[in-house]
Amino acid sequence: MPVRTLILASGSPARLKLLQDAGIDPVVVVSGAPEDDVDPDDIPGSAMRLAVRKADAVARIDGGDLVLGCDSILEFDGRPHGKPDSVEQARMWLTAMRGRAGMLHTGHCLIDEATQSRAVVVVSTTVRFGITTDTELDAYLATPDALAVAGAFTLDGRSAPFVDGIVGDHGNVIGLSLPALRSLLADLGIAITDLWRDAA
Repeated sequence: MPVRTLILASGSPARLKLLQDAGIDPVVVVSGAPEDDVDPDDIPGSAMRLAVRKADAVARIDGGDLVLGCDSILEFDGRPHGKPDSVEQARMWLTAMRGRAGMLHTGHCLIDEATQSRAVVVVSTTVRFGITTDTELDAYLATPDALAVAGAFTLDGRSAPFVDGIVGDHGNVIGLSLPALRSLLADLGIAITDLWRDAA
């Protein structure tokens, strides 16, 4: 059995799968924290503040678990791109991104309920977008994928073939940097192996 329980303060199935694939079975508690006050002049800082807000909304004063909050924002043309509000907005974004690059920022906040200590970090990854055809975009936008993720794309769904490459951590683009989580845990005196499920 794991020595500590990790609570994921997010309903993202992609973040959950990243953790599960890494041998960690978190308890999912959706924070319900608002995500609509991004500062366009400080996009990485906004990703951090939203991650902290999510973790704070779930963490308990008298608990004994670890709470992880994450939030991702794509910076493109100097502007923040969270989840698109509509198919039309997603189409506009994805059309502008053709053949260009953006920066995906993910804020991470880890709280140890037992000590009320916390560790935070923002991880940024450069994303190079391919040149999609109108037919490809039409087909993609007919699925629910685009409206569910920051920047209207991700690396673990139907939009993955439309990304030519990245510079940085691929998990970060999906929504959670596992190397960053390991470092945050270490900052709090916890080994990531303490969260692993029993291999047997």
